[in-house]
Amino acid sequence: MVARRELLIGAGALAGAATLVAQAREAAAQSTDGSTMDRVTSTKTLRISAIVGAEPYFKKNLGDGTWSGVGVEMAKSIADPLGAKVEYVETTYANSILDLKSGRIDLVFSLNPTAERALSIDFTHPYYLHPYCFLGKDFKATTWADANKPTVRLCASNGTLPDALVKRYAPNAQVIVTKTIDEGVLAVQTGRADAIITAALQALAIKVKNAQFQSITVPTGPRIALPTCLGVRVETSPRWTNYLNAWIDYNRASGQIMDWITAELAKGGIRREDIPQDA
Repeated sequence: MVARRELLIGAGALAGAATLVAQAREAAAQSTDGSTMDRVTSTKTLRISAIVGAEPYFKKNLGDGTWSGVGVEMAKSIADPLGAKVEYVETTYANSILDLKSGRIDLVFSLNPTAERALSIDFTHPYYLHPYCFLGKDFKATTWADANKPTVRLCASNGTLPDALVKRYAPNAQVIVTKTIDEGVLAVQTGRADAIITAALQALAIKVKNAQFQSITVPTGPRIALPTCLGVRVETSPRWTNYLNAWIDYNRASGQIMDWITAELAKGGIRREDIPQDA
C-alpha cells in the first residue's frame, strides 16, 4: 500500500512538474513571440508596407522619395502613442505578405481578408467596408443585371475578386482579363473594354489621374463590399493586434479614418459626397 501511495505521489509530482514546464515554455514563447510590439517599442520604429501606385493609400514623390496618402497618415497615428517613427519599406501587394512573414515589415495596409491569406498571416478588425464598382468613361449600368449582357465588355485583373465577381454576377458579359489594373485602364482608354471592376477608392484615385473616367457606379443586386484590414504576423502574444484593434475601433467610430480618406481624395478634386461612406 505504501509503495502504491508513493508511486501515486511520484506520478502527481511528475505531472505537476510537466505542467510547470509547459507554463514556463508558454511564458517564454509569449516573451519572445510578442516581437512586433516589443520591437516597435524598443527600436522606436514602425516599418510599414509602401506600395507605389496604391493611391489613395500611398503616393511616392519621385523627386525627393517622400510618401503621402491615407496609409501614411494612419501609420503616423499608430506610431505616435508608441513614440515611434514610421519607416517606409517599398514593396508590392504580391510581396507584402512575404515581407510581413519574414519580419521585413511590421504592418501591411489595405488588405481584404481571405481564407488563403489567413493561413499565412493574421488580420485586424476592419477599418473600412470597401465597395466594388464599375469604372468607365460613360458606362450606364447601375446593377449587375444591366452589365450581364453579351454586348458589355468588362475588365478584371486575373485571379482577383473582380474576376470572380464578373464570372458570378455577369456571366453573359464579355470578360477581358488583365494582369494589372493599369492594363485595365488602358483597355478602357483604347475602347477595348467598357468598364473596369475595381475597388471604389482605387477607382476614384484613377479618376483623379485620368479625366476620361467620368462614370463610377457601385452596382446593386447585390452591392458587394468587403472589409479592409491591416495585415499582421501570426504571434503568440496578442498585444500588437489588440493595440491595433483598439486604434481602429476608435478612429473608425469617430470618423477620423473617413476624414483621412476624404482629405486625400479632395487633393484631386473628389468631393466627399462622391466617396462611398463606411457602413
